[in-house]
Amino acid sequence: MKSFISPTLYAAFNYVIAIVLLTSPWLFGFEGHKIGAALLLPMILGWFQLIMAIFSNHQFGFIKQFPLQMHFFLDVLGGSFLFCSPWIYDYAHITFWPQVIMGGLLVIFGAFTKGSRFSTPAVHHHDGGLATLYQD
Repeated sequence: MKSFISPTLYAAFNYVIAIVLLTSPWLFGFEGHKIGAALLLPMILGWFQLIMAIFSNHQFGFIKQFPLQMHFFLDVLGGSFLFCSPWIYDYAHITFWPQVIMGGLLVIFGAFTKGSRFSTPAVHHHDGGLATLYQD
């Protein structure tokens, strides 16, 4: 599959999705329910996303210590978990569309950004390795 999302768009998306995840109980109206996972899971993943965005090595990263390949992988992993969480933690009767949409967006952005290993094949260079060092 070909990657179609620019790294600049991905960098900006990180901050947007972090803020939406952090505020999703209030944005989507499920803050009044006393189900812990429905309230806490989007907020925890939102903080995690914000911290990763600040530390990531991309255009809008402030500290630039976190490799983008790891960020892509964690976005796909976290997005998959968020996508399935309403049924894992049995709160789908309260809300599930915000988690499904935001989890799907995390998976799509993590997998289809240019430079992601999910959509860009790895380039392997083999120069002979140690065998070339010991040839006479």
